[in-house]
Amino acid sequence: MNRKVLRLIKFIIFIIILAGVLGGGYYYLSTHYDIKNVFVEGNVHYTEKEIKEIVQEGPFGNNSLYLSYKYKNRAIKDLPFIEMMDVDVLSPDTVKITVYEKVLAGYIEYLGKYIYFDKDGIVSEVSTVRTEGIPEVIGVEFDYVVLHEQLPAENTDLFKSVLDMTQLMSKYGVDAQKIYFKDGGSIVLYQGDIIVKLGTQENIDIKVMNLPGILEKLKGEKGVLRMENYSEGTKKTTFERDKD
Repeated sequence: MNRKVLRLIKFIIFIIILAGVLGGGYYYLSTHYDIKNVFVEGNVHYTEKEIKEIVQEGPFGNNSLYLSYKYKNRAIKDLPFIEMMDVDVLSPDTVKITVYEKVLAGYIEYLGKYIYFDKDGIVSEVSTVRTEGIPEVIGVEFDYVVLHEQLPAENTDLFKSVLDMTQLMSKYGVDAQKIYFKDGGSIVLYQGDIIVKLGTQENIDIKVMNLPGILEKLKGEKGVLRMENYSEGTKKTTFERDKD
């Protein structure tokens, strides 16, 4: 047997062994890290099912190692409302998907669409779907909207006030559907059948902190709750009940 034939035989044997190793490795990775359990947290705008379908799409979408690598420190650019997602491998067949959503201050209805913006008044999303948990902001006037640019409002400080207000509402569990920023700085909340007149930003933290307890006592009522002069010292409120 000459050297060329011997080399060819060795090369073929090497290829066979390499193919076996690679095939065995692929089989191990594809079966041992096959996902059976998925936990999702941090999602608000998307359901758990939608997040799973988004993350696990593609030919290797059911492999925990692949997904962990794919979503490591990766910003999400093609999904509305989502800043980024992480996939953590809890065990070979179990992963946890953590969703980091964009921080949105509120939304404004404009030409039949919902304009979502952040604390700086930058338009984050334009959607035909209204999302629960984000209040509608009334009292902002503008003539046009450009995605990823600031809303052309006259008072740009308003957007910081909006975020401050929504953060306080989230902190103290106030689930208002609308926030009305009136001329002069007065704030009005619409929660169910009750209109809450908070007045100006003075003592606003104290007002919002105590609001859930006051609203609990007014459950089932309809009317106007006046808290313009509420403070830690006075705790002054009046309720003007609607007359049927």
